[in-house]
Amino acid sequence: MSLSTLDIGIFAAYVVGLIAIATFVSREKEGHDKDTKDYFLAGNSLTWWAIGASLIAANISAEQIIGMSGSGYAVGIGIASYEWLAAITLMIVGKYFLPIFLKHRIYTMPQYLERRYNHDVRLVMAIFWIGVYIFVNLTSVLWLGALAINTVADVDIFYGLIFLGAFAAAYSLYGGLKAVAFTDIIQVVLLVAGGFYLSYITLNIISEDAGVLAGFSKLMALAPEKFDMILSADNEYYELLPGITSLVGAVWVLHFAYWGFNQYIIQRALAAKSIGEAQKGIAFAAMLKLIMPIIVVLPGIAAFVIFPELETSDQAYPALMKLMPPGMLGLVFAALVAAIVSSLGSMTNSISTIFTMDIYSYYKPDRSQNHYVMVGRIVSFVSLIIAIVMAKPLLGNFDQAFQYIQEYTGFFTPGIVVIFLLGMFWNRTTPKGALAAAIGSFLASLAFKLVWPALPFLDRMNFVSVICFILAVSVSLMVKEESDQVHAMEKADFHTSKSYNLVGVAVLIVLSVIYISWW
Repeated sequence: MSLSTLDIGIFAAYVVGLIAIATFVSREKEGHDKDTKDYFLAGNSLTWWAIGASLIAANISAEQIIGMSGSGYAVGIGIASYEWLAAITLMIVGKYFLPIFLKHRIYTMPQYLERRYNHDVRLVMAIFWIGVYIFVNLTSVLWLGALAINTVADVDIFYGLIFLGAFAAAYSLYGGLKAVAFTDIIQVVLLVAGGFYLSYITLNIISEDAGVLAGFSKLMALAPEKFDMILSADNEYYELLPGITSLVGAVWVLHFAYWGFNQYIIQRALAAKSIGEAQKGIAFAAMLKLIMPIIVVLPGIAAFVIFPELETSDQAYPALMKLMPPGMLGLVFAALVAAIVSSLGSMTNSISTIFTMDIYSYYKPDRSQNHYVMVGRIVSFVSLIIAIVMAKPLLGNFDQAFQYIQEYTGFFTPGIVVIFLLGMFWNRTTPKGALAAAIGSFLASLAFKLVWPALPFLDRMNFVSVICFILAVSVSLMVKEESDQVHAMEKADFHTSKSYNLVGVAVLIVLSVIYISWW
């Protein structure tokens, strides 16, 4: 399959337009050079709509669109738990976590850990996050994006990797977070519109032009096994979503680690004009999360009916794109690439923020602001090169890349969540307790993986989370440390507006109806 001249023209206009807009919004006033606050935190200028849109754009990328559609093809609606439960998580993060982070005016998550614990904890976690962002997140987004370009436009995967890396660099390296966040508004509009249109087309095909509602009803009748939110133990994909564990337990560890303590997600909220704007942006993102399964999971289930013989499940979304008419294919393709490059820009900016502010500035203090911004741009570029080179070796043999991401980030996330939650809400937690949880998370996860490989990764994370909690509390209580190493940070105000609380209640009601309907 290849793109028509009209599709290529539409896509080219999108590429040129996005780079032009990113350059425009990145301009500084005459006589003012970008400093680290401008480059890494958008000068604390982000409004609620920019924050909400950017949160979704950073999150919904190739691993979501391609990967979750692939999991929808294989597993069914159950995989949507990752999307729907994220809406609740966002509301919790906005009420209880953001006030703490914004009160202390931090650039990065490791910076918070140094203020709460010490520099050793900050350095360990900074190195961890850089490694995960490059070798898990960047590589997966690049690989799945190149796979989609190969399927839709018949471009060699290697050249697809080069194009995506170059595109992301062209619009994000100069402007930093401001360029990424404000162009994300365009990306989200394109993503949502393109995703809804693809779902409309596929359901209409299944209903034989009888309409979307008829198509959805027929889809449920043709593939009833794909509409179970909670998988039974005899389901072939039980290992991926082990029953009730996909609703309670470790799935929340994943969500808190991703939405609450993940630099390239939370960085948007750290760049807000105020706590009020940040919380409104979080609520906006939570509402958008409720509709995401229509865009990223439903097409995968539809592909199971339309294309039942695909070689791998991750081919589902690209295969559906072949159904698009000329012109609309260009728009949907642009929407897919929009999601990819948005996440790439977000990830590389966060990698450069952590490296520059948490590692480089510690060993090279008192350098100029221009120097740190230059270092940030270099690190962004280098991280893209490394990810392009490593994408195929790491992901070339995986059938469901989304599960690759969850599997290997899951080695560290129990420790991260324990460190942050105890640090924020239990003053007795010490630096040695935090390090014990961080190191114990990896070692315990590795041990379970080697000794009990059949254990579903969510169940494994349940065990590891308990181990990390016990380690952190025990070491904190048993190993004495100097009092100045244990910082009882000033508490924040957790009150939220009535409108924020109403959104939270609405999210709970909607999700209750969904789970009761498809239990």
